[in-house]
Amino acid sequence: MDYINELLILLGSFFILALAANSVGRYATRYNLPLISGFLITGIIIGPYVLGMISKEELEKLRFLDEMALAFIAFAAGSELYLEEVRPRLRSIAWMTVSLAAAISLLGGWAAYYLFGFIPGLSEAERLAVAVLTAVVLVARSPSSAIAVINELRAKGPFTQMALGVTVVADVVVIVLFTVAFELALTWVHGHPINPAFVLLLLVELATAVGLGVGLAWLLGRMLATRLHRWVKAALLLLGGYSIFLASHWVDHLSSRYLGVAVSIEPLLIGMVASFVLVNYSDYRDEFSKLLADLGPAVYIAFFTITGASLALDVFLRAWPVALALFFVRFAGIFSGSLLGVFLAREPLRYAFFSSLSFVTQAGVALGLTKEVSDQFPSFGEPFAAVIIGLIVLNQVVGPPLFKWALLRVGEAHPRGAGGFDGVRDVVIFGDDTQTATLARHLQKDGWRVRLATPDPERAAELAAGGLPVVAYEKLDAETLTRLGAERADAVVCLLDDEANHRICSRFYEDYGTGNLVVRLADRAWRERFEQLGARVVDPSVAPVQLLEQFVRAPQAASLLLGYEEGQQVIDVELRDPALHGALLRELRLPPDTLVLAIHREGQAIVTHGYTQLRLGDKVTVMGSPESLRAVELKFAAAGAGRSA
Repeated sequence: MDYINELLILLGSFFILALAANSVGRYATRYNLPLISGFLITGIIIGPYVLGMISKEELEKLRFLDEMALAFIAFAAGSELYLEEVRPRLRSIAWMTVSLAAAISLLGGWAAYYLFGFIPGLSEAERLAVAVLTAVVLVARSPSSAIAVINELRAKGPFTQMALGVTVVADVVVIVLFTVAFELALTWVHGHPINPAFVLLLLVELATAVGLGVGLAWLLGRMLATRLHRWVKAALLLLGGYSIFLASHWVDHLSSRYLGVAVSIEPLLIGMVASFVLVNYSDYRDEFSKLLADLGPAVYIAFFTITGASLALDVFLRAWPVALALFFVRFAGIFSGSLLGVFLAREPLRYAFFSSLSFVTQAGVALGLTKEVSDQFPSFGEPFAAVIIGLIVLNQVVGPPLFKWALLRVGEAHPRGAGGFDGVRDVVIFGDDTQTATLARHLQKDGWRVRLATPDPERAAELAAGGLPVVAYEKLDAETLTRLGAERADAVVCLLDDEANHRICSRFYEDYGTGNLVVRLADRAWRERFEQLGARVVDPSVAPVQLLEQFVRAPQAASLLLGYEEGQQVIDVELRDPALHGALLRELRLPPDTLVLAIHREGQAIVTHGYTQLRLGDKVTVMGSPESLRAVELKFAAAGAGRSA
């Protein structure tokens, strides 16, 4: 009972520390650092080598959380390998993966053997073990980071498909290779010979892991088929992952006791196989992927925080030159492997250089394998973990920017364009119906500079006769966009069919970075595509109900937002003046009839008060008279700046 109470107290304390790690991680992203850097730094600070908020003994008690997280990482790696997505480029992906794995592991293993020789206390056998384990870990990638970059840039094309496919397949290959390398390392460290019996045992272990993985996939499938609440399913998924490690320890113990030889079944391989089978050969791919997405943030916070706390800081400070040297050796392996892979796959030669920039990032799987080595090889686990964790952090910082640059240079990225506010609110409206004309006149009345655009010449003539500025066009080319003043548009409203609206939104998003895209939806199937561009979607089938609901719940606010209150408007203004960065709201000399309602920063709404600090790029929602709001826009604008979205 005392042990259970101590464990509950420890879990509660760690939960609070994990919340702190999450805050530090999100703060790190403001400086273009990856989330995991913040988690690792927090773990180091709270660990036994700095503040001592968690001792080594308490870390050992949290070992079960570590193993749950490792199993989750294996599930995540296997789930990324969806055969339907990699099949179109399978030949190129296969050649690139083999070439990269061979080049990185050969160069990395050779370098690790000599570099770890500078760390005192390692025997020849241990240096061989470190070399082969390092060779495998260096091959690992980070599918989650690659997917995040691709989604951010809206990248699409053969190079993007190949880069993502290689990244995903590499992590699967790494776990299989690690199983072999792990057994070799155990054999060398314990002084056992490598003979036919060793090879037979290794094959038995691999076959057993695959079989257990298939069995676990069946059990997880039955669990997903139930009507249990999704958080109950999530808990069972984590327990299923932890059971992999329990089974592995149990088999190891019983085989050593009754067979006289330790049978080591790699838990990560079991988890990866189970996830791969579920995703590719069951009807539960979507639900399984959703569970992984829901659990991911919490699991990674716990895992990376524990990993940081377990890092021997004194060893890390001595070993960082080795990590830096391995970084350059690994990059040389990536470049040579990419060159060979491009040649064998008969891809364009320019892909060799760009792909070498696409495979730098490492994260979950590499750290998971490192943690397992650190736990299983106490003789060299600390220096190994110190070197590899330092290398992974470096790769995670350098890798995503390099991948972004490669996607931009190869011409497959479609990022948001750049812009700036010119002091005049411009809107372009695409449409030709009665709502188009009515909206244009309302916006003109509120001080907006309006331009209409329609592909119908007859309707364009009618709108022009009504005194509205209109452009008739046949295609949305550069000349048409120039006539519309697209580069100055602060808002774009699309009232045509969904396909035409999507083309327009994509063009303004990519070429001009227009932040306020408004779309009238016809078919709900298009909603997700518009939302990926950050467009605000108005669904006519539900909009009247939502409006009536707002009038019932908050009639005064609804009247204000709809302009029913005479002399009062609500607008969003972006802070562009560097002189106001860091200023408190209470320090601003705004017109007396204005009121700041909200501030949106990095996609999050902030509840404002007098001591709220402003930051460049903040979207400030302000209420007031039209004259006062124009004064606020002028105050927030940067002198001489370009237009803003």
